Amino acid sequence: MALINPHINFNGNAEEAFNFYKSVFGGDFAQVMRFKDLSVPGFTVAEHEANKIMHIALPIGKNILMGNDVPEMLGRTNERENRSKISISAETKEEADKLFQGLSAGGEVEMPISDSPWGSYFGMFRDKYGIEWMVDYDPRYKGQP
Repeated sequence: MALINPHINFNGNAEEAFNFYKSVFGGDFAQVMRFKDLSVPGFTVAEHEANKIMHIALPIGKNILMGNDVPEMLGRTNERENRSKISISAETKEEADKLFQGLSAGGEVEMPISDSPWGSYFGMFRDKYGIEWMVDYDPRYKGQP
Protein backbone atom coordinates (compact mmCIF):
# COMPACT_ATOMS: atom_id res chain seq x y z
CA MET A 1 0.00 0.00 0.00
CA ALA A 2 1.20 3.53 -0.74
CA LEU A 3 2.31 5.79 2.10
CA ILE A 4 1.47 9.46 2.41
CA ASN A 5 4.37 11.57 3.60
CA PRO A 6 3.62 15.20 4.52
CA HIS A 7 5.96 17.90 3.23
CA ILE A 8 6.00 21.32 4.94
CA ASN A 9 7.40 24.63 3.63
CA PHE A 10 8.96 27.13 6.04
CA ASN A 11 10.13 30.75 5.86
CA GLY A 12 13.66 30.14 7.12
CA ASN A 13 13.04 28.17 10.32
CA ALA A 14 12.72 24.59 8.99
CA GLU A 15 15.75 23.39 10.94
CA GLU A 16 14.40 24.80 14.22
CA ALA A 17 10.95 23.33 13.57
CA PHE A 18 12.29 19.90 12.64
CA ASN A 19 14.51 19.78 15.73
CA PHE A 20 11.34 20.49 17.72
CA TYR A 21 9.44 17.71 15.89
CA LYS A 22 12.38 15.35 16.47
CA SER A 23 12.24 16.16 20.21
CA VAL A 24 8.57 15.10 20.28
CA PHE A 25 8.61 12.08 17.94
CA GLY A 26 12.17 10.89 18.56
CA GLY A 27 14.34 9.23 15.95
CA ASP A 28 17.01 10.65 13.70
CA PHE A 29 16.91 12.62 10.48
CA ALA A 30 17.14 10.44 7.40
CA GLN A 31 18.46 13.37 5.39
CA VAL A 32 19.43 17.01 5.82
CA MET A 33 20.44 18.97 2.74
CA ARG A 34 21.20 22.67 2.70
CA PHE A 35 20.93 25.01 -0.28
CA LYS A 36 24.74 25.29 -0.37
CA ASP A 37 24.83 21.51 -1.02
CA LEU A 38 22.71 21.91 -4.16
CA SER A 39 24.51 22.40 -7.43
CA VAL A 40 22.01 23.06 -10.20
CA PRO A 41 22.90 25.34 -13.12
CA GLY A 42 20.59 28.35 -13.23
CA PHE A 43 19.37 27.96 -9.64
CA THR A 44 21.28 30.31 -7.41
CA VAL A 45 20.49 31.03 -3.80
CA ALA A 46 21.57 34.17 -2.01
CA GLU A 47 24.60 33.69 0.21
CA HIS A 48 22.59 34.56 3.35
CA GLU A 49 20.31 31.58 2.51
CA ALA A 50 23.10 29.06 1.82
CA ASN A 51 22.72 27.32 5.19
CA LYS A 52 18.93 27.15 5.06
CA ILE A 53 17.28 23.76 4.59
CA MET A 54 16.74 22.57 1.02
CA HIS A 55 15.38 19.20 2.20
CA ILE A 56 14.98 17.53 5.59
CA ALA A 57 13.37 14.18 6.37
CA LEU A 58 12.32 12.73 9.74
CA PRO A 59 11.05 9.12 9.69
CA ILE A 60 8.01 8.63 11.94
CA GLY A 61 6.89 5.01 11.98
CA LYS A 62 6.52 3.89 8.37
CA ASN A 63 6.09 7.48 7.18
CA ILE A 64 8.44 10.41 6.67
CA LEU A 65 7.80 14.03 7.64
CA MET A 66 9.64 16.21 5.14
CA GLY A 67 10.22 19.92 4.77
CA ASN A 68 12.30 22.78 3.47
CA ASP A 69 12.86 26.51 3.67
CA VAL A 70 11.41 28.46 0.75
CA PRO A 71 14.08 30.73 -0.81
CA GLU A 72 13.13 34.41 -0.56
CA MET A 73 13.15 34.73 -4.37
CA LEU A 74 10.09 32.40 -4.45
CA GLY A 75 8.11 34.49 -1.96
CA ARG A 76 6.91 33.76 1.54
CA THR A 77 4.89 30.77 2.68
CA ASN A 78 1.49 31.68 4.15
CA GLU A 79 1.93 30.76 7.81
CA ARG A 80 -1.79 31.12 8.52
CA GLU A 81 -2.83 28.74 5.73
CA ASN A 82 -5.73 26.55 6.79
CA ARG A 83 -6.42 24.26 3.83
CA SER A 84 -4.71 21.22 5.31
CA LYS A 85 -3.73 19.57 8.56
CA ILE A 86 -1.30 16.79 9.41
CA SER A 87 -3.31 13.98 10.99
CA ILE A 88 -1.64 11.62 13.47
CA SER A 89 -3.28 8.30 14.31
CA ALA A 90 -1.86 7.28 17.68
CA GLU A 91 -1.63 3.66 18.78
CA THR A 92 -2.66 4.40 22.39
CA LYS A 93 -4.47 7.10 24.32
CA GLU A 94 -1.24 7.77 26.22
CA GLU A 95 0.66 8.28 22.96
CA ALA A 96 -2.08 10.64 21.74
CA ASP A 97 -1.75 12.71 24.93
CA LYS A 98 2.05 12.80 24.68
CA LEU A 99 2.02 13.89 21.02
CA PHE A 100 -0.75 16.44 21.56
CA GLN A 101 0.95 18.01 24.59
CA GLY A 102 4.39 17.97 22.96
CA LEU A 103 3.47 19.33 19.55
CA SER A 104 0.96 21.93 20.80
CA ALA A 105 3.44 23.47 23.28
CA GLY A 106 3.70 27.15 22.46
CA GLY A 107 0.98 26.86 19.81
CA GLU A 108 -2.77 27.51 19.62
CA VAL A 109 -5.15 24.75 20.66
CA GLU A 110 -8.25 24.75 18.47
CA MET A 111 -9.92 21.74 20.06
CA PRO A 112 -8.50 20.26 23.29
CA ILE A 113 -7.87 16.54 23.15
CA SER A 114 -10.79 14.63 24.62
CA ASP A 115 -13.38 12.01 23.83
CA SER A 116 -15.17 13.00 20.62
CA PRO A 117 -18.84 12.59 19.66
CA TRP A 118 -17.78 10.09 16.95
CA GLY A 119 -16.14 7.76 19.45
CA SER A 120 -12.43 8.52 19.21
CA TYR A 121 -10.07 10.53 21.39
CA PHE A 122 -9.32 13.64 19.32
CA GLY A 123 -7.77 17.11 19.38
CA MET A 124 -6.63 19.84 16.96
CA PHE A 125 -4.09 22.66 17.17
CA ARG A 126 -1.69 24.92 15.27
CA ASP A 127 1.88 24.45 16.50
CA LYS A 128 4.26 27.30 17.27
CA TYR A 129 5.46 27.22 13.65
CA GLY A 130 1.95 27.69 12.22
CA ILE A 131 1.51 24.06 11.14
CA GLU A 132 -1.93 22.58 11.81
CA TRP A 133 -2.20 19.11 13.34
CA MET A 134 -4.94 16.67 14.37
CA VAL A 135 -4.23 13.90 16.89
CA ASP A 136 -6.60 10.98 17.05
CA TYR A 137 -6.74 7.71 18.94
CA ASP A 138 -9.51 5.33 17.98
CA PRO A 139 -9.33 1.92 19.70
CA ARG A 140 -11.47 0.45 16.90
CA TYR A 141 -8.65 1.06 14.41
CA LYS A 142 -5.60 0.64 16.65
CA GLY A 143 -3.66 3.57 15.19
CA GLN A 144 -4.94 3.22 11.60
CA PRO A 145 -7.08 6.02 10.17
